[in-house]
Amino acid sequence: MDAPTTERFAAKHSPGALVAEGKTKKIHRIDGNPELVLVVAKDDITAGDGAKHDIIPDKGRLATATTCNVFRLLKACGLPVGFTEQDSPISFLAPQCTMLPYEVVARREAHGSYIKRNPHIAKGQLFPKLLVEFYLKTKDKNWKGKPLVSDDPLMSYADGDKEIKLFNPAKPLIGQEPFLVLPAAEVFSHAGEAKFFPEMQRILRQTFLILEKAWQLEGGTLVDLKVEFGIDKNGKLLLADVIDNDSWRVLESGAYIDKQVYRDGGALDDVVAKYRHVADVTSRFRVPQQRIILWRGSEMDKTEAFSEALGELKDLMTVVTCSIHKEPVRGAHTLYRMAQEVPDTVVIANIGRSNGAGPVLSALSNIPVITVPASAKDFHEDVWSSLRGPSAVPVMTVMEPANAVLAALQILSARNPRLYAHVRGEIENRTVNTIML
Repeated sequence: MDAPTTERFAAKHSPGALVAEGKTKKIHRIDGNPELVLVVAKDDITAGDGAKHDIIPDKGRLATATTCNVFRLLKACGLPVGFTEQDSPISFLAPQCTMLPYEVVARREAHGSYIKRNPHIAKGQLFPKLLVEFYLKTKDKNWKGKPLVSDDPLMSYADGDKEIKLFNPAKPLIGQEPFLVLPAAEVFSHAGEAKFFPEMQRILRQTFLILEKAWQLEGGTLVDLKVEFGIDKNGKLLLADVIDNDSWRVLESGAYIDKQVYRDGGALDDVVAKYRHVADVTSRFRVPQQRIILWRGSEMDKTEAFSEALGELKDLMTVVTCSIHKEPVRGAHTLYRMAQEVPDTVVIANIGRSNGAGPVLSALSNIPVITVPASAKDFHEDVWSSLRGPSAVPVMTVMEPANAVLAALQILSARNPRLYAHVRGEIENRTVNTIML
């Protein structure tokens, strides 16, 4: 590929000195700004460690669009990403960082090399808890002068290990001995690098869950994802490099719409059509505007238990103080106005003596209402004013504030990648895959 021109870029920044070049991108310094680099996509597409190679016009633009769409979503969800802003149709600005020599993969289903390593597992086998794997990133089947049987071998490393074992990623794992054992110190290049492994797993799991829901909302199924990490000048771990249509497997109606089409020998016109479709779909990835209204009858009704249950998500909550019994007109007007402002809302009614407020709020609008009968512990009969609602009043009753908050988050997470990652992540923390791996 020829050196990029200013005309091709239509960019805010001209590329400076070349820092690094891979099969599908170049990284340039930016003159006058040593803290940022310019990541420039190429039109190249490869498979089989470069054995298969083609040039697809416009692929660089589509890859950049997809990466920027994905990083904007992840950034909006609070993840530490190596992305500042898109600079041109084929480039984006990123913090300068030192890349770690690992490819980290999360799998929701069994596809690709996983099936080769585990031939007893059927293609498409679902993993209720994400599987995370580490691969040592290598080139030309060589690691610091040591020959390798394959590039990007599967790693086996646990916190505190003194050694890193490498396995052939395309051979059955059962019965396979590591073809190379490296001292961990030979792989690590940063002081305390071992501590990054749990953090890389955590960030990858959150990344996958966010993108899993984003794809679900667009009719796709994310089945696996490959990412890389870097360390910025402050020693902070960042999700870096790119996340584009080469980075994952995504299914629509049971068919791949990602790089797997190219690996399987698909026509280049079909491949570029898939990449164009993915760039278009990811442009719709977003975090929607949502709200939890905590409705109370008076200042005496405490909110701390709900704030504590929301934790880092407490920015979702708006507290309304209004007795629906004493001020029904003001209450109805307040509810209608807030529903008009943010239609995607859930109400939690936490009322001391007025447990009927929840059913009333439910009858007034189409917003889901969860009532917490706060006085039921002392006056057990009060719970019936929430449970025995009249027809066309679909109020839900939850006794504990924390469970009421969780129910609200579950409702909202059906349309929100950020909340889905939060709720699903907590579930997966206590989930065990029962299939033999």
